[in-house]
Amino acid sequence: MTTLAAYADPSPYLPIFMMVLAAIGFAVLNIVGSFVLGPSRAGANKGATYESGMTPVGTARKRFNVRFYLIAMVFLVFDVEVIFLYPWAATFTNLDPQTDQSSIWLLRILFFLFTTVVAYLYGYRKGVFKFD
Repeated sequence: MTTLAAYADPSPYLPIFMMVLAAIGFAVLNIVGSFVLGPSRAGANKGATYESGMTPVGTARKRFNVRFYLIAMVFLVFDVEVIFLYPWAATFTNLDPQTDQSSIWLLRILFFLFTTVVAYLYGYRKGVFKFD
């Protein structure tokens, strides 16, 4: 039986706390350092739009076809799918095929793949993949 004193010991969390503290310190140091050491003069040339060394043409506020956003959404759906499929495949191969747990894992990924197919069909019906 464990005691309450065992739960009050913060030593197992000390490395995590130190890592978080180091990350916060690094971010604050970079922000403060850029304000202190960086140049602060403003001017017309410095405030102008930078177009990879070219003179900017037109306005940046033109409208894009909604198809570009739909392609981005479909890309994100497939990107997230791949991110979730790798750990699922690594875990699923270690499950015993005769258990209920393996059936649940299979149904979960089939549902996930079904939602991906639905997203693909939505994009196809909206004409996302037709390039003029």
